Formats: sequence, structure tokens, C-alpha cells
Amino acid sequence: MTDNAELVTAFTELYGTAPEGVWAAPGRVNLIGEYTDFNDGFVMPLALPHTARAAVARRTDGELRLHSTDVPGGVVQLRVDELAPHSGHGWAAYPAGVVWALREAGHQVTGADIQLTSTVPTGAGLSSSAALEVVTALALNDLFELGLSASELAVLAQRAENAFVGVPCGVMDQMASACCTDGHALHLDTRDLTQRQVPFDLAAHGLRLLVVDTRVKHALGDGAYAERRAGCEAGARALGIGTLRDLPYDGLDAALDTLAGSGADESVVRYVRHVVSDNARVEQVIALLDAGDVRAAGPVLTAGHVSLRDDLRVSCPELDLVVSAANAAGALGARMTGGGFGGSAIVLVEEADGDAVTKSVLEAFTSAGYATPGVFPAVPSAGARRTG
Repeated sequence: MTDNAELVTAFTELYGTAPEGVWAAPGRVNLIGEYTDFNDGFVMPLALPHTARAAVARRTDGELRLHSTDVPGGVVQLRVDELAPHSGHGWAAYPAGVVWALREAGHQVTGADIQLTSTVPTGAGLSSSAALEVVTALALNDLFELGLSASELAVLAQRAENAFVGVPCGVMDQMASACCTDGHALHLDTRDLTQRQVPFDLAAHGLRLLVVDTRVKHALGDGAYAERRAGCEAGARALGIGTLRDLPYDGLDAALDTLAGSGADESVVRYVRHVVSDNARVEQVIALLDAGDVRAAGPVLTAGHVSLRDDLRVSCPELDLVVSAANAAGALGARMTGGGFGGSAIVLVEEADGDAVTKSVLEAFTSAGYATPGVFPAVPSAGARRTG
């Protein structure tokens, strides 16, 4: 669906009445800072032009009706007072979980008719689920006049994914979807949710950030993500700190020696090294952007990928190929983005080299016998908003 008019028409045909408004919330790519958000660390996402959109009308009878133009099947009908965590519902669990989270927090949401559509690629590590959650939260916040801030909506959307859907994600994806602004990356401290909009006008520097969707579908509910999170928490406990955020980078080597000496699992040592070093990489990239030296961030991205590949071990052959092929073709730097095990990579290139680097990546995939990846520019875009 290309515009609000189509979505409004689809809503009206489905539910027999016009919606009260239309809202949009974007997917995101994370520039740097991966698996740091559930460790109270730093992240630096930017919103994409790709959005989930929702046409919504209030109900007062306790009925919640959900439909997506992107998924085969009819309307999912639920009762708001019967919503319960881990009860299934497939894609509809994401918006339904938001209604549950709002009601659990004491907000009087008495039902809704919701028609959804999305241009955020699913399974690509670009936070299609967070976009669904945030667009639902924003619409209900407006319609029921709940008065919640963008950050508060993001936290409730994260609770929906954690407690209702059952994915133990951090808050980055929802904060990015709710709070990013046009032309900026979001420097977010996930401990206290303080945020700073960092100018990220690549075109002005003659640069381009490419997203390469490997078409390898990832599913964060499969346990690998939860295992990494548990390992990070085990590392923090073994070091006697609250979270890995509390370990400064200059204390990392000593901490790793302590862990190794205490008989900590080898995987825990690796996870700690990744998280603490990636927090430092976020601060490094911030400093480079503030100094106007965007090109120098390229090698930091590549170093982040090496850490994700070797220490966290969440990459895959296709993601590694994007990084190696792009860098060999003259990219400034590249790394996987998001939860890994598939999904997407980002590539920082000179504007003049963008097409040649893209061609090299596509040829590398063909030579390896992989499916053709999707490639598009990441344009820092606006966060969630009402559009109609």
C-alpha cells in the first residue's frame, strides 16, 4: 500500500466505517553498538524510510480487531480483557501485546479496530516487529489521550515484546522507531534512556550508507539471542557488577583475566569482550561524527563486525561475505547490523563508489551460490508520527 488513502479505503471496506487516523513508525538500522542495549550500554540507530502504518479507530466494547494487508488470513479478533502473554496469535501478537502492556500499566484502552501495512522487510534485522509495536502504541496513545511520551511508548512496546511475545530484546529497536529524527542518528544510553540526536547527513559528506539484506531470515525467538543475554548477565555476576555497562573499557583486559581465572565459561569471556568493546566503539563513532570525520568511522564498523563474528558469534557466511566483498571493493567499512544469524549488513561507501561496491557484493553472492541480496540506501529518517 503506497499511501494513506489506500490504507483508509482498505480499513473502511474491512470494518464498515472510516478510521480515526493513520500513523506510521519506521524500521531501523543500527550504526554501531550491538547486543549492548540489554547490558545498559550505548547504541546508535537511525530510522529508515521504511515504515509500518496503521489505520485505527477506537472501540468501547472490549473488542480488538487486527488485520494486516501483508499477511494472508482474515481479521484476528481478540478480547482486550482476555489478552495473556505467550498465547500465540502469530504476527498479531505484536500489536496485541501493546494493548496488553498499556492496560497492564493502568491505561484505559477499551478496544480498537486496526488495519496494518508495512514496507519494513521482515526477518531482515531491521526491526519490523518494533515498527508494528510502536505504530500501535502511538495510535492508541493519541486516540485514548494517554499523554505518554515517545520514550514511554517505546518502553511499553519493549514490554510487549519481552513479556507478551516472549523475545528478551533490549529497548533500542523501539526507542529508534519512536524517537529518531530526520537526518540524525540516535545516541541512546539504554540505562537511563537519555538521548542525543547526532547529525548524520551522509550526502553532505559525499557518502552513502547501504543496507544489504542477505535474505537469510533470522528469528530472535529461537534461543540464541536469549543464550547471549544470559551469558552477558553471568559475566556481570562473576565480575561483581550490576551490568557490563559498569565495566570501563580500560578495565577490560583485567576483567577478562579475572573471568578466565575464575573458571568462567569461554563463551562468557567472549561475550564480555564484545559488549565492553562495542560500547567503546559507539563512543568512538560519536567522537568522529562530532569532529566531522565521518569516513574514519568506517574501520570502526568493520572492527564491530569482527567482534560480532568472532566473540559473539552471531554472524553467518552471507553476512561475512557482504563485509569482505564490500571492503575488498573499496568500501570504507561494513558490519552486520541487528541480531544476526542472517538479516542485514551495512556498508559505508563514498557516493562515487556506491554502485561499484554494490555490483561487487552482488557478484560475490552469485559466485557463492547465494540468493541475490536486496541493496538500498539507509537514509536517516523521522521516527513515529501521525500521518493522517
